Amino acid sequence: MDEFIAANRTLWDDLTTIHERSAFYDLEGFRAGGIRIADHEREEIGPVEGGTLLHLQCHFGLETLSWARLGARVTGVDFSPNAVALARSIAADLGLDATFIESDVYRLPDVLDEEFDVVYTSKGVLGWLPDIRRWAQVVARYVRPGGRFYVLEIHPVIQALEDEGVAPGELRLRYPYWEHPEPLVFADTADYAEPSAPLATKVEYGWDHSLGEIVTALAEAGLRIEALREHPFLNWKVDFLVPADDGTWRLPPDAPGELPLMFSILATKPA
Repeated sequence: MDEFIAANRTLWDDLTTIHERSAFYDLEGFRAGGIRIADHEREEIGPVEGGTLLHLQCHFGLETLSWARLGARVTGVDFSPNAVALARSIAADLGLDATFIESDVYRLPDVLDEEFDVVYTSKGVLGWLPDIRRWAQVVARYVRPGGRFYVLEIHPVIQALEDEGVAPGELRLRYPYWEHPEPLVFADTADYAEPSAPLATKVEYGWDHSLGEIVTALAEAGLRIEALREHPFLNWKVDFLVPADDGTWRLPPDAPGELPLMFSILATKPA
């Protein structure tokens, strides 16, 4: 899988430059004191002040640094050199105490030997990973006994649907639901943050993982599932959803039924 991960790394180096300037990430608003952690995430995770927090697949660190503003001692990890460099620059400019490590998830145990009170990962990250069981093993490796793990992510059911070129409320089955060894290949896709931005990297690779596979992988890695929640909103645009007043995206009010659009898991490691 190294060639696919390397190609995705090049893509995310490109995206970092675009996202730094995007309204979606609102870097200037963050510099002015913003917090990019939703209230429901803070409620589900619980207090972090004074504790240590590891953020896996952190991109350029705005959520990581939000946790620092909320009192955690933070470490962020991402495989993009450009993203890590930008995260370090933002932390230094704002005087926020944070460590950022350049590594993909699977190789992290080669360069980081600690345990954390909270391991956190969030929004649009699991689809870049080919093997959910290896991911769960790394997650569990870094949760200290008595510590917590939390993930907020797009629901796997939604990942199986066509998300471009469809009308609001039009749900069309397109992609695998369960994990698959060969990656899905997407060419000339638009960036979720800046759809009109030209991308130097034209191809991306992705993998699907079912909700059952994700939960089972975490349990088999030694974590106890405390809560699994499903949410009726998504944090970014897809064509079959419509914008809501709170800034999220949801199924249109006249949709013939309901579907979960995101899920969150809170897990603990037994002391």
